Amino acid sequence: MSWHTPGEVHAYSFTGTTLQLQCPRARVAISILNASSIRVQLAPDREGRAVRPWQVGCTQERELATVGCLTEGDDRLILDNGAFQVVVERHPCRISFQTAQGRLFCADGDGLQWSDEGVACSKRITPHERFYGFGERTGPLEKRGHRLTNWNVDAAPTVQDSHDLNVDPLYIAVPLYLSLQPGLAYSLLFNNTWKSQFDVGRHRPDELRFQAAGGALDYTVSYGLDPAAVSKAIANLLGTMPLPPLWALGYHQSRWSYASEAEIRQVAAGFRGREIPCDAIYFDIDYMDGYRVFTWHPARFPDPERLLADLQRDGFRAVLIVDPGVKVDPRYTVYEQGRARSGFVRHADGSAVTGYVWPDLAVWPDFFRDDVRAWWGDLIGGLVRQGVQGIWNDMNEPTLFEKPFSEGGGRVGTIDDNALHGSTGAQATHAELHNLYGQQMARAAYEGLRRHLPDRRPFVLTRAGFAGIQCWSACWTGDNKSRWDHLQLALPQLLNLGISGIPFVGVDIGGFGENATPELFARWMQFGALMPFCRGHTETGSRPHEPWSFGPEIESICRDYLQLRYRLLPYLYSLFWEASRTGMPILRPLFYEFPHDERCFTLQDQVMLGPFLMAAPVTTSGAQARDVHFPAGRWYDWWTDQIVDGPVQISVHAPLTQMPLFVRAGAILPTAPDGLQHTAAYRLSPLTLQLYPGDGEFTLYEDDGQTHAHERGVFCTTRYRLDRQGDSLRLTIEERQGSYRPPERDLLLKCRHAQVMVSDSNEESHQARWPVTLVDKGREQTLTLPLK
Repeated sequence: MSWHTPGEVHAYSFTGTTLQLQCPRARVAISILNASSIRVQLAPDREGRAVRPWQVGCTQERELATVGCLTEGDDRLILDNGAFQVVVERHPCRISFQTAQGRLFCADGDGLQWSDEGVACSKRITPHERFYGFGERTGPLEKRGHRLTNWNVDAAPTVQDSHDLNVDPLYIAVPLYLSLQPGLAYSLLFNNTWKSQFDVGRHRPDELRFQAAGGALDYTVSYGLDPAAVSKAIANLLGTMPLPPLWALGYHQSRWSYASEAEIRQVAAGFRGREIPCDAIYFDIDYMDGYRVFTWHPARFPDPERLLADLQRDGFRAVLIVDPGVKVDPRYTVYEQGRARSGFVRHADGSAVTGYVWPDLAVWPDFFRDDVRAWWGDLIGGLVRQGVQGIWNDMNEPTLFEKPFSEGGGRVGTIDDNALHGSTGAQATHAELHNLYGQQMARAAYEGLRRHLPDRRPFVLTRAGFAGIQCWSACWTGDNKSRWDHLQLALPQLLNLGISGIPFVGVDIGGFGENATPELFARWMQFGALMPFCRGHTETGSRPHEPWSFGPEIESICRDYLQLRYRLLPYLYSLFWEASRTGMPILRPLFYEFPHDERCFTLQDQVMLGPFLMAAPVTTSGAQARDVHFPAGRWYDWWTDQIVDGPVQISVHAPLTQMPLFVRAGAILPTAPDGLQHTAAYRLSPLTLQLYPGDGEFTLYEDDGQTHAHERGVFCTTRYRLDRQGDSLRLTIEERQGSYRPPERDLLLKCRHAQVMVSDSNEESHQARWPVTLVDKGREQTLTLPLK
């Protein structure tokens, strides 16, 4: 293959926000998006490319907010956006970036390239550079030395098998990475929806190369002082998740399949009778009549409205799977409606693309058309009127079988690359849009729920997605297995998805394929209770995987950890609010909080839940202890309050009943009352603050947890600040901000490591014992806490 390059920069122009480079064989545009992000676009044909209506993030037209300064020289141009700089070497054209202090990063190797078969760019890798993100991946957290393909697939070799370790690609392609070096962080987003690839030093150890089979060479670099700052810049490019309903943060129970109303009712009774918290029950494909989407099996589910009403009365929300494959059946209303509007993906001759999936011969809606998404959303409205409150999109890579499911299904594939999507005037082939298909389906579901549940927040779960999927849906990682190595890979998988801008993520607790052992299920539930999306799910033919299915000891462990999750809901919900505003991951690698601790750069078996909680899940069979790395500072054992001063690595006791869990000094953890079984009964009264001596702050977020009133400003925040001053602590509770008014309640303070002196403007200081109860009226208060 012969690759072309732009050549030398022989002319340029600058508008204040965009630097246009004229080269013999191409035009290059460098645009300042804001103080954090700069975009580079190559136009080999010298012509600008039309903006596609389905393009994501920074590829949308927008007003550029930051005016830059250009320094001109004979050999180089330097464009400064106020935070960092682009350096353009003119002979030949090479593009690099540098900090305001002159530290070079993301520097071109061979630079911008194109050929008849695609586009490419190569960058130099520095000796201490680490790479993360890239969407959903197996393998280690840090990806240097790997080649990663962006092409959404169901990786199963047959419909009976699930993906295995080291499989690439998987279901969610995000052509974005975070680079971390000591004292420097940046991200690169490759704005290209075609099948693409990152070679991160695998072919050449000092080169990162990204390339695509078609489309434009278009990338955006975002710079920050630390990973958190870069996450905020990524959120500005790709958008953030909408704040989900509170019930979506609870535990969800699923199986392929609970195949009858009787089974569903039995599972619901199992949770309530055993006092194990749960908020949602899932209906997999066997609720349908012949796998026809938007139908119910008349014998197994004769009265869905009554069933769903009974479930909601008992605190359960119903989440239904809706796959994209529509059965070809002239007696089937959904098929006939889609055919009448020519609403299915089509061949060049206009005929609908057909293939095999669960209902055997099927067609696929063209979700790149506004009218098709609206039609699909109205079909979801019919489910909403029956009582459904969440939609689960599966098989939406999209996945096709090689033969009818009734004949075994066979190996899996996808729609032909030459199939057409989109409206007249905005058409494109499946080769260009494959990676976006699941995302547009999730969008249709979100928009339908939003339209037909106008006073309730939507919940959508998707298997397939692309950069920006967080704007429409939560994600899970697909068909894992009930194996210890799959529990191990779950941690870096979820961490890299969060780094990729997708914070509402989880894996199937216990594993989807095969059968979990009691010990494995217990250890998986311990970690799962801290995942942003918390769901147990298993495949057809497996043994029961409900929390009580493994005997009394495992049932008790599951109950304890799910109750812990529900106690942490005020903290967790506030993290979701932060993620919805800033794009910060909820579940974080340790280097997010400790970017100067190089030991954390490759640490993948410990996680941070927000800024304060550090978990070290047990992921090996038979382990009763494990090594834990403690970054600098003081740490408190969640279970015993024992103090550990870092940086240090020690072996920690970890019996089956206990996952190592630690709290950072300075933590202020808001918690809910014990005994909550579902979020419909959530009442934050009393509100408990668990305090850990040190310096820290936290903002508690509150709203009604259900409606869109928060979008109109009906919410409130309370900032708490903890300051260590010699032998005492000062806790400052700032005045509550916002128009939402929680009822007057008790504020319960807990701290085992300090005494307490209470004072405010109307009281004299006095000593009290823990726990201390105050009346939380939303006014400012200050408490002095002498250390023991």
